[in-house]
Amino acid sequence: MFNLQIYSPFKLKALIIYRGSTLNFRILLIFTIFLISINCNAQRIITLSQSIKSGLSNRNSILANKIDLAVGSLQTEALFRKFRPQLSLEYSYLYNPILQTSILPIGVFNPSFPIDATKSVQFGTKWNQSAGIYAIQPIFDRSLSARVNESKLQERILALSFEQSENDLAYTIAQAYIAICIDNSKIESLKSDTSRTFIQFQNFKNIFDEERLLKTEVIKSEILHFETLQLLSNAISLLIEDKVYLLYLMGEKSIDSCDFQVDSNVSAIKFDDLLLLDPKQLSYLNELDVKSQLTDLQAMLERYKQSPTVAFKGFLGANQFLNAFNPVESNSWFGSSYIGLDVKIPLMINENTRNKIKQMKLQSNQYQFQKDDLSQNYSKDRLIAKLMIDNFRTRLITLNKIINLSSESLSIFDARFLEGQESIFNVKIEELKHKVLKADYLNLEMQLWTYWLNYLNASGHLSLLWQ
Repeated sequence: MFNLQIYSPFKLKALIIYRGSTLNFRILLIFTIFLISINCNAQRIITLSQSIKSGLSNRNSILANKIDLAVGSLQTEALFRKFRPQLSLEYSYLYNPILQTSILPIGVFNPSFPIDATKSVQFGTKWNQSAGIYAIQPIFDRSLSARVNESKLQERILALSFEQSENDLAYTIAQAYIAICIDNSKIESLKSDTSRTFIQFQNFKNIFDEERLLKTEVIKSEILHFETLQLLSNAISLLIEDKVYLLYLMGEKSIDSCDFQVDSNVSAIKFDDLLLLDPKQLSYLNELDVKSQLTDLQAMLERYKQSPTVAFKGFLGANQFLNAFNPVESNSWFGSSYIGLDVKIPLMINENTRNKIKQMKLQSNQYQFQKDDLSQNYSKDRLIAKLMIDNFRTRLITLNKIINLSSESLSIFDARFLEGQESIFNVKIEELKHKVLKADYLNLEMQLWTYWLNYLNASGHLSLLWQ
């Protein structure tokens, strides 16, 4: 008899062990195929667009990049606020253990002293405190403006990096999704092969019972059937693995349930020859361009650090001066205020600044070279993908016709063998050729879809997968 194990929680994998009865064998085969059909017809269908959108919404790596964008935006906003008036309330209470001493020319003020007579005089008091509102309004600061623009470019780089991480994830999800489509096609093919090898085994057994066939041929037929069953089991295991991987990429909280089906119509997506290159959607390319602009701006910022700055400054408050500690002494406070223009003009440029500017210019040129090289690489990938797509589509059409002819030929060989007009060796050779053709077809189909993804990626149209 058979021992059938359904591996929970997937309920897809069937391990079949033969131990005897032909009747049980037939019943179990029908039950196995029926079970596979039920479990593969899942309760829900996930489209390629849904799987990509789920991954972009739920993957922690994407969510982390969104936080980086928010942080960059806040940093830019903080720099903008430096252009606004800056107000602060200031208070200080000081003790002066040693008062400042100055020399006064008393001979100038008092004729009774010699003209060059001087006297040392201490100024100030032991205790003094001050309180008031301090204000500054930047008027002209080229370095501050450059820092704002620098922050904007940094924010743009983060946005482009985020777009590229989305594209990379979408590309990986599309590959996993297509792999599942291929797995499903392979399983359907293997189910047909399993049915055919079972029928062949039954026919061989009947011929053996009529003493028209050697026992070794029956055993070979039985072995072939078990090998086909094992291939079916392997394909189901691969399908489970690919589904788990897709759920992981989608950011599903629970990845131990494969109770879903992909949309087989994804294979009907047509390649559009009219898709043109859209450099604006190539994030890597744009990121290098922005990085080049950033280094140019940073070099300019180094120069701006030596530029004049202009600002209005003002203070409104009061001061207290006492020789004894008494913070609340009456009639001891004196008003104080000023308003004026503050201008700073750096006079020297140090050698370190010159070196930084040279380095940034070289780095900017480096980014431009990388951008040009990457642009050529995208053009090359796009052209190759288009040529390969055209080639594989033609090969698939031809191979499909060959498979149909091979299937017809195989049926003829089986019928002739049952009539004693063909050897078992030729039948096996024909079966092997048929299997190789079907395997080649699935492989070509996978490669076609891979080149299709490459074409979308190199053309800047990968977002068509989910938009």
